[in-house]
Amino acid sequence: MGENKSTKETSSEIALNIADSRLIETANELVELLSQNKRVFLFGAGSSKCAGLPLMGELTEAVLEKIKSGSKDGANDILNGIKNNFKGSTSCNIEDYMSELVDLISIGKRRKSKKSKINKISVAENDYTIEELINTLDEIKHHIQEIIQSSKPNLDFHRNFINNIHGRLITGKSQINQKVDYFTLNYDTILEDALSLEQISFSDGFNGGATGWWNIDSYDEKLIKARVFKIHGSIDWCLLDDDVLPRRVRSGLGLNDKGEPVLIWPASTKYRETQRDPYAQILEKLRQTLRPVTNNDVVVLTIVGYSFCDTHINYELDRALKESNGALTIIVLTNEDKPEGIIKQWYNDPNLSEQVRIYSNCGYYHADKTIESAKDINWWKFRPLVQLLGGKV
Repeated sequence: MGENKSTKETSSEIALNIADSRLIETANELVELLSQNKRVFLFGAGSSKCAGLPLMGELTEAVLEKIKSGSKDGANDILNGIKNNFKGSTSCNIEDYMSELVDLISIGKRRKSKKSKINKISVAENDYTIEELINTLDEIKHHIQEIIQSSKPNLDFHRNFINNIHGRLITGKSQINQKVDYFTLNYDTILEDALSLEQISFSDGFNGGATGWWNIDSYDEKLIKARVFKIHGSIDWCLLDDDVLPRRVRSGLGLNDKGEPVLIWPASTKYRETQRDPYAQILEKLRQTLRPVTNNDVVVLTIVGYSFCDTHINYELDRALKESNGALTIIVLTNEDKPEGIIKQWYNDPNLSEQVRIYSNCGYYHADKTIESAKDINWWKFRPLVQLLGGKV
């Protein structure tokens, strides 16, 4: 996701930094793959950075500052106590803190349901009620919503990306009527806005207009060209009244200014058990999408701006890769200089390495092919990817 890289882009980082003809060939292979197969994308926070949205680390710092300067009901003390539980870690972010809060709230609710006399939860040696923990979680979510909504994103690169995916990359070999699937871990609405501005018909799981209601069947509409799946919820989702399913509420309407929960799910939140829950439904759509119906279908999943810190998503990707019978290809654009973590595991697995193409910051790795670069290539950044898809290598 680029968290360990500088967040400021210089002019040399705007374009791909390729001098090796072998790397140019691999870049062209990426475009060819996306031109002729079922296209699926997984976006993390790094894909929204060029539009002016914060990376997860930046978002974390902004939320911490807002709660420090104007928190209520002890939210600052609770959040600092939870943050202290991760002392020594260099990779924690606001989603980890929200996950911890969700777990503590669940413990408190379980005790309450069993009529335990211990009805408070300890955080950093202080005791808090369930209501105080819930209020803190809601305050964090509303600050995330506020920060993202006030960012005033520049959609130029995302509009170009959509134009390339739904225009330039459609060839005689591709299935023109085949939907493109966008799975995103981001809370912002950049994808939906770019698709709408470029007049690409799509479903985001809702019926209605700017204000809508959740309907999983909307993804199956025949005339749409794209589907957007917000795996971790969205800044414009909320629960109204006694809803069990989200509403998408237009900004400024006032309905979600009354304290209704913003529907943002932290990364480590457990799978929901009810199929009415959109989180479970979206994950099921991910599983179905990554498993081609017939052996003649080939799915190409391109991963952009994701740091592989979500164990649930990593599990789904790993499982899909191993169960695809070779019909799933994963393209990973990573800021790591070489494959690390689960990406490295895939690359080192002789049963999977042929299906994974790793475009690292300083090289390319695929099966028995390794091409290393002495300098940063930058194709993990979203802006160079857009230029590559537009025919500029």
